[in-house]
Amino acid sequence: MKLTFKNIISITVIALCLLPTTSFAQTDDAAQAKMYYDLGTYNKAAQAYEELYNKNKNDRDIYDAYLDALLKTEDYKKAEKTVEEQLKRAPGSPVLLIDLGRIYKLTKKEKKAEELFEKAIKTQNGADMLTQHIAKKFESIGMDKLALRTYEYATELTSNRFQYSGPMSQLYYKTGDLEKAIYSLLDASRGFYNRGVEEVKTTLLEYLGDDRKKIVTAQKALIKKINEKPDNPYYSELLTWVYTQKGDWEGALIQVRALDERFKEQGERLLEFARYAVKEKEYDFALQAYNEALTHNRDYPFYASVVAEKLSVSFNIIQDNPQFTKAEVETLAGQYQNFLDSFPVYYITQAVRDYSTLEAQYNNNVDKGITLLEKAINTPQASKQFIGEAKLQLGDYYIIAERIWDASLIYSQVDKAFREDVLGEEARFRNAKLAYYRSDFDWANGQLTVLKASTSELIANDALYLSILLTENVPSDSNYIPLERYAHADLLLFQNKDDEAEKLLDSIANAFPSHPLQDDILMMRADIAVKHKDYKAALEHLERVYVGHKDDVLADKALFTMAEIKEQNLNDKEEAGKLYAQLILEYPGSTYVQLARKKVKELDAEVNL
Repeated sequence: MKLTFKNIISITVIALCLLPTTSFAQTDDAAQAKMYYDLGTYNKAAQAYEELYNKNKNDRDIYDAYLDALLKTEDYKKAEKTVEEQLKRAPGSPVLLIDLGRIYKLTKKEKKAEELFEKAIKTQNGADMLTQHIAKKFESIGMDKLALRTYEYATELTSNRFQYSGPMSQLYYKTGDLEKAIYSLLDASRGFYNRGVEEVKTTLLEYLGDDRKKIVTAQKALIKKINEKPDNPYYSELLTWVYTQKGDWEGALIQVRALDERFKEQGERLLEFARYAVKEKEYDFALQAYNEALTHNRDYPFYASVVAEKLSVSFNIIQDNPQFTKAEVETLAGQYQNFLDSFPVYYITQAVRDYSTLEAQYNNNVDKGITLLEKAINTPQASKQFIGEAKLQLGDYYIIAERIWDASLIYSQVDKAFREDVLGEEARFRNAKLAYYRSDFDWANGQLTVLKASTSELIANDALYLSILLTENVPSDSNYIPLERYAHADLLLFQNKDDEAEKLLDSIANAFPSHPLQDDILMMRADIAVKHKDYKAALEHLERVYVGHKDDVLADKALFTMAEIKEQNLNDKEEAGKLYAQLILEYPGSTYVQLARKKVKELDAEVNL
């Protein structure tokens, strides 16, 4: 037949149509074979893969899948024949030697299997790709010890103990040799993988968990490394961290002190340790480290800021300790005053606000707190943001000092200066709450209605709660006495007159036993108990709200607060997680659900670590 251009085009089109059909058919057959395998019907999978294998014996993926299917069906004879056939095509292939050794191992020919595995390992010639190929093959079939042996042999060949120390560390850990896992990890961190300290800490956390025996093993390994290389600060830094994981902060501080001195760091390392201790709320050790760092050099360029940090830690200790003494408070107040006298520029920083809080709320010297803030606000160098924040704090202290109108005025100043800012919304909320304290419920509720749409979730939630309190407890009989007493009790609590607040709450509960404020009274009692670190009493009050007022608006808040106390104050993560989950289940429309979901996820991760 004479081939014309038209004939050629026709033949080409037919050929192109046929080729994809074949390709698609093979793809479909492979998918079918995989489906059989995934479903556990290994005989059908083996048959399907056999057909594919016979069509293309050079396809490694088909070969691997076929061999796996044969091993699943325990057709070792055919499996051996298939591997030997492949070995004829690629003599000495380490992967094929491993496959054959695997079959021998399954058929109890242990010696032959070991010989083949060793032969595969010794095909290495120092090339990284070949080493990785062999090791990964052993890992893929669950032979971690042989993967380790592969890396060990490669290390002998290359005389480089760092190159494979990273994967070797993981394999030692998987095979239960923690000591070698740690040594290899330390090698990896300074060798080929060049890991930083933080990455090594992350891996060590995975290895050690909170098992004290494992932590001691890591400690011994690091001490050995330090003895080998005493001038290397890297291992010493890790040892300090291990001490803290063991809870031995005294040992950690000794280590840090020695390092700081050895490397002539002039207190820098002590400062780093102090800041880490603060983060972990180990305030006593933080103070020790700060004190030692400050003795090194008063001419240190950041001396004043370090003193401010130290004062902040001392302030945190007072805040976290309900049994603080008047002498402790007065000592710290004196330290703050000396600091501000020496470094007056700090009158426009957080230090003066903390000092003011110390005086007003812990030393019962609200006038001093007010004086400090008024001076800070009138300092020319003070930023607008600092002035706004300090004025809000000052307004609160005016309330404590019973200067109600001064408080309202200064809140209004912040509202005006920060009209489109969250700080302005906070000022409006505080003014609304001040109106509530004064029993001006209608004006307060009008402000709260707007604030419920605040961009700040915290302000919006607080406004919503107070608005509901007023809406639900405005009496139809015009008897405002219970609500007025409750608002005054709230004011007394704000003024730190807790005993008076408790007595007023008692009077409401006794005089109006059926009033809908009963759940609010219990919530306020819980707040007072938490303030005094009486978590048992707080939980009892909250339990009464949840059980006795299950369908009221405070039930979800009570449940959420119980969970927070369990998590944050009693360190009962498991029980806290259950309470958060209970809230999600029972109150799906609650404003606390989103946060509760986040908490459940975090706590599950911690509990199962």
